[in-house]
This record gives sequence, structure tokens and C-alpha cells, in this order.
Amino acid sequence: MCWGKRPLAVFLAALLFCGAPAAVARADDASGREKHETETMIQYREYQKRLESVETRWDIAKQGFEVVEEHIFPIEMKGYGEVSMIPAFDRKYGRLLLFFADEDGEIVYRTDQLEANNRAAGVMQQPCRSVAAIVFRDLNRDGLQDIVLLTTCVNVSGDYAGKPYRVGDVLFQSPETGFYRDYRIADKINRFGMNKNTELITAFVRDGYSTEFLYTAATLDELLSKGLRIVSEQYYPRTFGKLGRLKLVPGVYHVASFDIFMVYLVNEQGDIISSLQSMGNYDNLYALKGINCKDIDGDGLKDIVILAKYSYEDDDGQMVVESDYSIYYQRTGGFSPDMSIKNRYRCEDDDTMETLIEKARAYWGWKAETP
Repeated sequence: MCWGKRPLAVFLAALLFCGAPAAVARADDASGREKHETETMIQYREYQKRLESVETRWDIAKQGFEVVEEHIFPIEMKGYGEVSMIPAFDRKYGRLLLFFADEDGEIVYRTDQLEANNRAAGVMQQPCRSVAAIVFRDLNRDGLQDIVLLTTCVNVSGDYAGKPYRVGDVLFQSPETGFYRDYRIADKINRFGMNKNTELITAFVRDGYSTEFLYTAATLDELLSKGLRIVSEQYYPRTFGKLGRLKLVPGVYHVASFDIFMVYLVNEQGDIISSLQSMGNYDNLYALKGINCKDIDGDGLKDIVILAKYSYEDDDGQMVVESDYSIYYQRTGGFSPDMSIKNRYRCEDDDTMETLIEKARAYWGWKAETP
């Protein structure tokens, strides 16, 4: 159809008609956003009204906030002397709050400006579930006690729905009044795996030991220059289809009495092609049981299976050691972590690499051994 031979009015009418559905859709989207923003604002005002109504420690529960009794601690606060720090949850919106009460029970400071309350952007509902740990330390060496906070969160949707994870935060005590946060520090704590325990956070903020290079390094030489130690017994080259011949480099970085474990794939020029974070939310590598490269899903490409023992501190402060595994499927340009088998099969302490591979391949309907 040649529009150049038709009257301009006909052309414009057709254009407007064809664009009408898109215009209606945009209008509906705008209306939906406005409704959401209005609902969020109403929720926020109701929440703020309850928060501002807390004048004494006895008002906390009255306003619908659930006090976390086991994590009420004394802290020296400039201008007030010793006060009680009282964590509380707003279960309605899944948010954590901190109240500070003097010896008479009067609230002298409060805050809900916490990293854990910013997991879901633009909404009131957040995934905070419990307080994992709180310690008081002078992190910036100004003579005032600062707060290291770990919150346990659980998402209700997405790939990791239902799986607890920790969010780390630091509140620096102000020389004037109250506390303040540096969102850049909190971002690095959580983006680079330093949110597993308070010792890692302290080592980063106070002592300057960062795991950031484990995630951002471009070459093997850079990793080694900053302290990565290669696990030599599992360090060997393998050919990965179109990715070519790569060195499998398992490494450990020791910080604050913890061994942080990563696996890298490095080409012949020493460039990092891929990094695998099999340690997940565990605190420490206890023992590496093995790494195997074998086709798991039957597509003819070598996948990577990592089996290890890891340790972590439970909610009672006890160290727990568990066997766990990770599977990474070779895909175009890199590797993708398994999200299916892990949800069905939990690793047992007596599992070997052979039994693990057999069960993983059986999940995909293949025999244990690659033909």
C-alpha cells in the first residue's frame, strides 16, 4: 500500500487509529502507577504516624511494633549516657526499626533508615524477618560506639523465594546526635559478600580488608597480587567447547579468620572468563571435597560440579558444618548456576562426587557416565 497516493487526512486518520491501542495501554499504565503511588503514600503516612507516636519504650508495642527482646542492649550514646537500643519489627510491612530509650524509658532517638528496609524499591512491604546479630564497635576510631547490624530477610517471590539471606548494615554514631549511615559502605558490604557475619563487616569498615577484588578482578595476576591462594590440588586446565581451553582456578582469600572460596575460569592469556560463587551464604570454606567437569544435563557440553564442606554461625551463635554442592551449566559465553536440582536434592555428609553426579544426571534422565 502506497500512502503517497492517498490524501494526507486519510494517512493521519489511519496513523491515529493504529496508535490508539498503544495510547490506551500507556494511559492504563500511567493510571496504574498513580494508583500504586497513592496507595504507597497512604501506607507510608499511616506507618509514620505510628512511628512518631512512640514516645516511650512502652509505646512501641502499643503502636503495633514487635519488640525483639533478646536483642535489647545497652550502648553509650553521646549526650545521653547509657541508653537501651531496642530493635522492633513492623510485621505489617516487614520493616525493622531501632529505638533508643534513656533510663526513664523516654525515646531519645529512633531510625528506620536501614539497608534491610530498602530491599524492595518503591513499596512499603519489605522482606525483613529477624535480627541475626548486633555488635557495638568503634569502627571509624572516633571514640564513639557504632552499630554493626545483620538482618535476616526472606523474599516472597523470585528465584530465591523462601530462602533466608542476610543484609549487613553499619550505623555510625554522630558526634552531634543520633546515628547516620553511609549507603556506599552498605552497598559494598552486601554486593561483595561481606554480609555473612559481623567479623567480616568489621574487617572491611574498620580495618580496610575488602573482598571486592574477588568479584571485580580482570586477571589471575590481579587476584594473586591481592592475596588469593590457589587450591593447587584442584587447579588444572580443561577444554570447554567453544569457550576453548581454560584453567580451573579454585582459590581462597583469608580474612577475619574466614576462608572465602571462589572458583575462576581463566584463559591462556590469564584473563578471567567467568567466576563461580559456590559458597553462597555460608561464612567459611571448611573443606573442598572436589571439583568435577562433566556433562550433567546431556547437551554435550562440560558442566562444573563443586562439592565442599562449609561452616556458618547459627542463630544461637554455634558453628555448624554442612556439606553442600553447586552445579554450573555451560551456556553460550559462560556458565549458569543450577536452580532446579538444588530445590529437590539436599546434599548429605556422606555423599561423594560420584553419587552426586549420578543423582544430578538422573534428574535430567541421563546415565551417570558421559557416553
